[in-house]
Amino acid sequence: MTMTAATKTTSERTASERTFGAVGAAVRFDGVEKRYGGGAVVAVDGVSLDIAAGEFLTLLGPSGSGKTTSLMMLAGFETPSAGEIYVDGEAIAAVPPYKRNIGMVFQSYALFPHMTVGENIAFPLKLRKRAKAEVARSTKDVLDLVGLPGYEGRYPRQLSGGQQQRVALARALVFDPRVLLMDEPLGALDKQLRERLQLEIKALHEQLGVTIVYVTHDQQEALVMSDRIAVMDAGKIEQIGTPNQLYEEPASRFVASFIGESNFLAGRLQEQVDGHAVVDVPGVGPLRASTGGQHAVGDEVVATVRPEKIVFADEAAETEFNAVEATVESVVFVGDAYRYEARLGGGQSIVLKRQHRAGVAQHVRGERVRVGWDVADGRLV
Repeated sequence: MTMTAATKTTSERTASERTFGAVGAAVRFDGVEKRYGGGAVVAVDGVSLDIAAGEFLTLLGPSGSGKTTSLMMLAGFETPSAGEIYVDGEAIAAVPPYKRNIGMVFQSYALFPHMTVGENIAFPLKLRKRAKAEVARSTKDVLDLVGLPGYEGRYPRQLSGGQQQRVALARALVFDPRVLLMDEPLGALDKQLRERLQLEIKALHEQLGVTIVYVTHDQQEALVMSDRIAVMDAGKIEQIGTPNQLYEEPASRFVASFIGESNFLAGRLQEQVDGHAVVDVPGVGPLRASTGGQHAVGDEVVATVRPEKIVFADEAAETEFNAVEATVESVVFVGDAYRYEARLGGGQSIVLKRQHRAGVAQHVRGERVRVGWDVADGRLV
C-alpha cells in the first residue's frame, strides 16, 4: 500500500479544507547545550545549525552522539542548558511543547491501544478544540494521504507494524505542523518494509513541503532520504552536507567510517602538488590522493578510499592511478558483488568490491594481485 494524496473532485472538496504541510518552517540551533548531573555529563555540546524551511535534514550518529537529545529539545521534551532554538525566528526554548505546533513520530508508534485509528488521529485536533466536522474531514483526508483509507474503525492491535507507523505519521500531520520530527521511526520494521517506507516518506516530504528533522543511526537510511545530513559524535556536529558531499568528501576519519565503508592507509605526507598529496605508506611506497583538511609536509596523515573505487589493475584505464601489490586474504560473495580483503606490503589491509557479472573472472584466496584506484578517489582525512 502506497502513501498517496487524497484525490477529490472540485465538488467533493470545500474551500475550508487544508493542504497538509503547506508551509514548512526554518529552524535554527544557536550554541545549544544539554548537560546532566550538575553539568558533569555533556549530551549536546554547543550545537549551532540552520535548517531551511521545507528541508529534510537528518541527524546521524552512533548511540550517545546527542542526536535524539537535540531532537527532544526541539520538540520541547528537554530544556537546553545553554543556547537557544528558533522556529521561523521565534525563540522557543521556553515555549511548552503543546504550543510549538511541531509534529512527532516515534519508533515505538506511541498509539493509544484503547482508541481506534480514527480516534488516535483525531486526538491532537480535539486537544486543539477543532470543530467536529473538521476533525472528521481532516482524519479522513490524512488517512488517504498515508494510504490507509477506510481504516478509521480499526484498533492498533489489528494493524501491521508498517500500518501502525503510517497511523503515527498521520496523527503527526493532521494538525498541519510547521515542523515534523521523526525519531528512528523505521527502526522496528523489517528490512524490506523499512526500505519501502524510506522512499514513501521521502516522496511525501517532497509533496507536502513540511520541514522534517529526522534522527537515525542508519547511514544508508540517511543517504536515501535526506536533503542534508548532520553527522554527530560526542555531542558535536562533525560535518554537515548533502549525502553526496559527505560520502565523497568526508572531513574526518570518523565521518568517512560512519558514512559507508572506507579503507584507511596511514603514512607520512611527502609533498603537495597541484591539489594532490603524495603520501609515503610504509611497505607500499608513495600514493597520491586529493588533499583534505590542513596538513603540512612531514605530518603523519591518513588517506581514505572507498572499497567500490578500488579495482584490479588489469581493469584500470585511468592515467592518474595508484597501483599496489597485494595478497588476497578473503573473498566473500554478497549477492551483487564479491568483497575482497587484501593485504599490502607493510601489513596494512584494504577492502575492495567487484561487481558480480558474467564474464568477469574472480580471484582466490592467497593469489598475488595488483590493485589500484584513481588518484581523485583517494582523500586525506
